[in-house]
Amino acid sequence: MITLAVTGHMDLTDETVPLVRDALDKVLADYEPTELVGLSCIAKGSDSLFAEAVLAADGRLVIVLPSRDYREAKVKAEHALTFDRLREAASEEIVMPHETADRAAYEAANTELLRRADRLLAVWDGQQPSGKGGGTADTVQQARAEGLGVTVVWPEGAARKG
Repeated sequence: MITLAVTGHMDLTDETVPLVRDALDKVLADYEPTELVGLSCIAKGSDSLFAEAVLAADGRLVIVLPSRDYREAKVKAEHALTFDRLREAASEEIVMPHETADRAAYEAANTELLRRADRLLAVWDGQQPSGKGGGTADTVQQARAEGLGVTVVWPEGAARKG
């Protein structure tokens, strides 16, 4: 069994989505489907693209929700159908022991992803941490500090909104 966790940007441009999806499909093609477990918080953007790619590759999806109120408090209407579909498709759901989706809950979820993972896939533009904590760059730094291998997925032409 190989367990891959994901971290990545939520604010991918519309043009970037198919580029990232194709890159994720190529990375996952290197793994035997019956041995593949994907860990994701299924947030909008990279997390959901990875979860969809794991399912398309016939891998097993395990989701980690940062808090008990995450679905109600943080999932926007435009992402709700995807979130619910991925949640339903998951073979396991882990809910962190936080009532409210806040920075501490996100950091706990990221730590749980890394604790369970054999490798981290980072849909990451390489920018340094914002200083707020709990972001993609923070998770990459934490993984590297813990000696966990990191595969950066940022295809040529990829961009973030804004």
